[in-house]
Amino acid sequence: MSEAGATTAIILAAGSGTRVGGDVPKQFRSIRGRSLIAHCYDAFRSHPAIDEIVIVIAEGQEEMAGMALGDRPLPRFITGGASRRQSVQNALAALKSEGRTDRVLIHDAARPFLSSAVIARLLSALDAADGAIPALPVVDTIARDDAGMLGDTAARDTLRRIQTPQAFHFAAILAAHDRWPSTAEATDDAQMLHAVGKNVALVEGDEALKKLTFPEDFEASLPPVRVGSGYDVHQLSDGEELWLCGIRIDHDRGLAGHSDADVAIHALVDAILGAVGAGDIGEHFPPSDTQWRGASSDRFLLRAMQLASEAGYGLGNADVTIVCEAPKLAPYRDAMRAKLAQILGVDIGAVSVKATTTEKLGFTGRAEGIAAQAIVSLVRN
Repeated sequence: MSEAGATTAIILAAGSGTRVGGDVPKQFRSIRGRSLIAHCYDAFRSHPAIDEIVIVIAEGQEEMAGMALGDRPLPRFITGGASRRQSVQNALAALKSEGRTDRVLIHDAARPFLSSAVIARLLSALDAADGAIPALPVVDTIARDDAGMLGDTAARDTLRRIQTPQAFHFAAILAAHDRWPSTAEATDDAQMLHAVGKNVALVEGDEALKKLTFPEDFEASLPPVRVGSGYDVHQLSDGEELWLCGIRIDHDRGLAGHSDADVAIHALVDAILGAVGAGDIGEHFPPSDTQWRGASSDRFLLRAMQLASEAGYGLGNADVTIVCEAPKLAPYRDAMRAKLAQILGVDIGAVSVKATTTEKLGFTGRAEGIAAQAIVSLVRN
């Protein structure tokens, strides 16, 4: 719990987040492995100057918020209001009744990538100001829309883009909220403090603090490259056809499996699924499901690429290594590359297929089976 003169972080997470789409409000959606509120919570919790964290949520969202925080110690939840201003007021009123908070940071959950450096700059600025906000310069030309025509432009050297968290001496921001007209809305809390004649310092912001508003914002925040690896083994058996990389290979034995047992494609599918955290081939195409009996493995590869695309990625390159004593695969290598490139929808230059032996060691060396491993890189669309 916070002590007298403590610093409290308020995370505003009561919005509907409808512009992002989907059934889950954006503040509870995951990005880079954590929900937005979990990112914010972790940033404040890890900073030594923050004594308490409260999260403002909509009525009835306690369970959803708790799930979004996972196994973290649950902070105090405060029910928000019909507007952002009312949500902040509810939080300030709760803190006022306890009389413990001296400084407060008010942060929008839609800005998940908060650095400790920004928090430190804000709190340091409070030594000489009533409030402090992170700001960035405007680099684009700003102009008015005059009925669809270019209007007057503004001098951008005096303009700043304002972010959150915004830091305040508690008594100052509480008084500013109390004096603000109940029928008027404010763009942020700093505007309210400025309106009552208090000084608000500008500190250096962070481009990473961009507010996530639209679906493409979530996609753009994905890592630019992801890497996955896959490995598979199938037994060589009499009476089976041998399929590798979608090409039928002439051989006296083939690979046994529920599908066509194309061990190279199976390893490649697992690599793609692994790169986007989508499980493995057995999860999506279980051997217990009769619809996959004898199925061509290119169907698995197409589905893996569909899942990668839905996650916001396309194939950068694929590298497949097949391990076997026989048959010799060099005559088939170009055909294999071309077939995989066709299925994957990429240029053949993005696909590598190699073959090697184990110098007659192990099960592949004894010609009991064939193994394959694959490594892929996926790039953000």
